[in-house]
Amino acid sequence: MRWLIFIAIYFVIELYAFQAIRVISKNKWILIGYVGWSLFVLAYFVYVFFNYDRSVGQTQLSLGATALLLVSFVPKIVLILFMFGEDMIRGIIGVYNYISNGSLGVNEEGYVPSRRKFISQIALGVAAIPFAGFLHGIFRGKYNFKVLKHVLYFEDLPSAFNGFKIAQISDIHSGSFDDPEKINYAVDLINEQEKDILLFTGDIVNTKAEEMDPWIETFKKIEKPIHGKYSVLGNHDYGEYVNWETEKAKEDNFQAIKNIHNKIDFNLLLNESTYLEKDGEKLALIGVENWGHNFKKAGDLQMATNNIASNDFKILMSHDPSHWEHEVKKDEKHFHLTLSGHTHGFQFGIEIPGFLKWSPVQYVYKQWAGMYEEAGRYINVNRGFGFHAYSGRVGIWPEITIIELRKGVKPA
Repeated sequence: MRWLIFIAIYFVIELYAFQAIRVISKNKWILIGYVGWSLFVLAYFVYVFFNYDRSVGQTQLSLGATALLLVSFVPKIVLILFMFGEDMIRGIIGVYNYISNGSLGVNEEGYVPSRRKFISQIALGVAAIPFAGFLHGIFRGKYNFKVLKHVLYFEDLPSAFNGFKIAQISDIHSGSFDDPEKINYAVDLINEQEKDILLFTGDIVNTKAEEMDPWIETFKKIEKPIHGKYSVLGNHDYGEYVNWETEKAKEDNFQAIKNIHNKIDFNLLLNESTYLEKDGEKLALIGVENWGHNFKKAGDLQMATNNIASNDFKILMSHDPSHWEHEVKKDEKHFHLTLSGHTHGFQFGIEIPGFLKWSPVQYVYKQWAGMYEEAGRYINVNRGFGFHAYSGRVGIWPEITIIELRKGVKPA
């Protein structure tokens, strides 16, 4: 039924898009070529996903099929907004003509005026923007790494940690990578940043531990800062998005994924905590397993903080930002800074610093990209290092975050 609904919507959108093409050009070969291409995209997408192997999971083939559909389909959604708007106006004029006996002019086809060529030209011109955006996202955007920096002020920050710099990466999704040169560039970019600690907030693979095998040596090149490299698990690290022959195979994969962190010199925190010490003072670093409002709830704040005092300065790593919204920010232990990822910023949106920040994911997650604050508690939602489902990024770029902690009150 879902496929039937999808195909029905696809054909309605294609019908409108075809109207725009036909108004602009009467060349039958252009029209045939357009129809042929649209049918090919639909057939290829349906073929790939009807043959999707649930025991394998996402592949480069499924990534490519999704990208092809988005490049072809999303611009047409923009197109039909114009075409449908024009139809509404044509319909109103047609009703008026019928009632007033054609006072606005009746054409040879009746009371409803013909489509205007310039409207179709404008519609196609506007639709070309997302078309170009998705193409850029596939070939350039997904590796357009950005270093984003934040400075946070806390009156109760231990003095020794004034100026302490945290580097955060998240959502590696190594099974999606297809360009070693770009990944090496990103690793070099991480190493170039001045930092005291490096924190990774989950989703090292899409599903299977073997996805990371070609990239172990690459990620081992990430240099260890003075206070180390720590990590937590994300929802994709539990192997729950494929079918396993046995429960043991699933458990073996989960253990292998946990072992990856040690192989690339990260200290994996599983509902546990540690203290970072400097000049006789300390702050608490806590790492919980995945806790998502709509995903796996393996994270346990109470277990993770058993040895943490209530007045300690606390940094929490928790993959899914919904954990902060539903549990962390209300917790009496007062977690000063939470680091998350998970959303990828939907890998699609518009960000103009200081002016506009929008993505469809904001209708699902209240905190979805960047730094948020409530009652002196902060959360940073990293936009992700890798990509998943769609092999591209449009307007929401892969991120390396640098957060500097300072003691005191934020300047006015």
